[in-house]
Amino acid sequence: MSQVSTNKKLISDAGLLYAAAIWGSTFFIVKDSLEFIDPIILVGYRFIIASALVALLCVITRRPLFKNIKKGLVLGIFIWLLYIPQTIGLGITTASNSGFITGLFVAFVPIFSFLIFRKVPSLIGIIATFVSLSGLWILTGGMTDINNGDLLTLLAAMTYAIHILYVDKFLQEGNDPFTLCFQQFLFVGIASLAVGGIAGLPFGWGNASTGWIVLFLAVFPTFSAFFIQVVAQKYTSPIRVSLIFAFEPVFAAIFAWTLGGEKIILHRAMGGLLIFLAMIMSGLPRDILNFGNRKARKLDKIDAEK
Repeated sequence: MSQVSTNKKLISDAGLLYAAAIWGSTFFIVKDSLEFIDPIILVGYRFIIASALVALLCVITRRPLFKNIKKGLVLGIFIWLLYIPQTIGLGITTASNSGFITGLFVAFVPIFSFLIFRKVPSLIGIIATFVSLSGLWILTGGMTDINNGDLLTLLAAMTYAIHILYVDKFLQEGNDPFTLCFQQFLFVGIASLAVGGIAGLPFGWGNASTGWIVLFLAVFPTFSAFFIQVVAQKYTSPIRVSLIFAFEPVFAAIFAWTLGGEKIILHRAMGGLLIFLAMIMSGLPRDILNFGNRKARKLDKIDAEK
């Protein structure tokens, strides 16, 4: 492996960790802002602004804006189905719950990889799924404490997993990450504002600070973080992306319990810990499970040759 490719992988890992941290920081910020702005309109504004920023980059670097637009629209649909339920759900559940449940996308990656692309999940991926579901049960208090916000966030986690798989697929087909980013951002922004207009939702926000929050969400967790994710996936595998993104709910909980002022509830912390452990497990290469068996077979072969 060349030094250049090694540097690219290291830079990609650092960029993905930044994305996980900045996404984790937004849960309590978005939750607080929902008192002054409709969640669907908030999504619309942040993605319209982000699409304009990516469009500027495309123009500067002479990249086409609408080439293979069907693929950009597919990604846009999945992001819309991620952010609308997640943002609405944040108004109902806690920021820490939302972060941990969103993090379940890592466990859904092997499931949808099999259902959509017929790739058989590894044994460790299956185990991680059961561990994460156990953590989700503890986190939400089973059927007694679970609320509609938790269920909406679970839907967001599913679409998040599908989005990562299709980003990998489209990049492997040689599609330009700049163009894909612009197209998916533009679709989410237009679709959200269109739904807001049809439903008669208020397009304003309550105060100036909410406007600055919208700008922050557009520039950092939307424009920069998603852009970094799509570009970085050219140099790393979906498994490694999932493993690094496993830190997102950890950052979400830390920010919610400190800057967000949420109380630490023991059963939620324990459930979140199980989900986090499941994410780490699901990011491990399947070869790790086979290491012991390979080593045993190698020793048997040496004994047989003696």
